[in-house]
Parts: sequence; structure tokens; C-alpha cells
Amino acid sequence: MTIQVQHTAIADVKIIEPRVFGDARGAFLETFNQTEFEAKVARGYTFVQDNHSVSMRNVLRGLHYQIQHPQGKLVRVVVGEVFDVAVDLRRWSPTFGRWVGVRLSAANRRQLWIPPGFAHGFVVLSDVAEFLYKTTALWHPEHERTLLWNDPDVAVEWEFSGEPLVSSKDAVGSRFNEAEVF
Repeated sequence: MTIQVQHTAIADVKIIEPRVFGDARGAFLETFNQTEFEAKVARGYTFVQDNHSVSMRNVLRGLHYQIQHPQGKLVRVVVGEVFDVAVDLRRWSPTFGRWVGVRLSAANRRQLWIPPGFAHGFVVLSDVAEFLYKTTALWHPEHERTLLWNDPDVAVEWEFSGEPLVSSKDAVGSRFNEAEVF
């Protein structure tokens, strides 16, 4: 077994901790194995795109989702640290409108599985962070939506000091009560 899986407050969102093999030379870890992912995390998903973003301290990206071609995401950090957030936008779900947040870092090597039907975002806690993620659907900019990162109805308790740096698109995201949901 190369991964341990922990449930979060939203059962479908899962923390994945890989087994790390280390010695005086350094370390090795398996970051993805389709068979083990299906056995321990979620079945029926194929990853079709990998993304890599680089951001500075207090950069807040999100909360993004695609209303058509919804994306499941397997996310991790290879440099620095972020506070990663998923918001359940599945109208039928008992956790509809709730959020979960997890610290991901190069040091803890955790990954987070966020299934389709969630808005996703993160804020950078270190001087710089390199964030990698696999998606289950290709990016379709015409279907991308943004949930307002500081919507009081969702009330994400973001972890950062000072003012977040957000894009103009993220600054004018939809309020939860007006957002297109699943």
C-alpha cells in the first residue's frame, strides 16, 4: 500500500497521503497510481489534463468550477504551502453549500481529491507556491464559473495574513445564492 486516505468533513473530498521512501540520498514517492486511486479514493475517473501554477504569498485563486464538463481535481503542492478549499455545489448533496479546507505543502506531501461538482480555490501561505493538479475534464473557458471567494453565505475561513491578491475575474465572482450549481 502506497497511500493512506483520510476523509474530510465532506465525505467525497479526500486527503491522500503517499508513502515516502527516504534515505541519506533523498526521497521517493509515487504521486499517482490509477489502480490504487480507484481502490481507495474514487472509481470511474480518468485524468485528461495536468496543470501547474506558480503563485506568490497571499495570491488567492478561485473559487473556480465548470458548469458543463465539470472537473474532478487531484491537487498537490511541490514548492511552498497553500490553504486549499473545496465548496460543495451539488444541489442534491447533504453538504450542499458547505466547504472544507486543507493545508497542502511540499513538506507534508498531501494531495486532495475534489470530485466534480465542487468549486475549488487556494491561497498561498508561503513566499511562493507551485501547485500541481490533474483534472478529469479538459478546461473549457466558456463554461468556467467563479464563486465569490469571500461570499458571506459560504463563509470560507481563509488562512492568510494581510489582503489577498485576486484576479479581476475572481474579485467579481457570483454570490452563492446566484451561482449556477449542479
